[in-house]
Amino acid sequence: MLRKRADFLAANGGRRAAMPGFVLLVRDRRDGDPAKRVGFTVTKKIGGAVIRNRMKRRFRALAREMLYERGVSGADHVLIGRAGGAERDFGRLREELGRALAKVQR
Repeated sequence: MLRKRADFLAANGGRRAAMPGFVLLVRDRRDGDPAKRVGFTVTKKIGGAVIRNRMKRRFRALAREMLYERGVSGADHVLIGRAGGAERDFGRLREELGRALAKVQR
């Protein structure tokens, strides 16, 4: 899990895949560690605390379901919430994450 601001800023220099519900950033750490780390960001522009927390819960569920299987080994993954992402159908978010992961792995 990413917790430090420096890790989030470093991930911004990696590959990017924008989807309607979120933006996925993936940055190879190049440290020899095959672990896949993940972080979530949802700003106050998206909504109040209830909306932001709902979106982060959905992102955590997506990460458990998909990132550990299909994510890039040895990389940091950051999911940034976009407006409307909290109301999007979870199945649609799952499809979008699959497309985003395929895009950054090309």
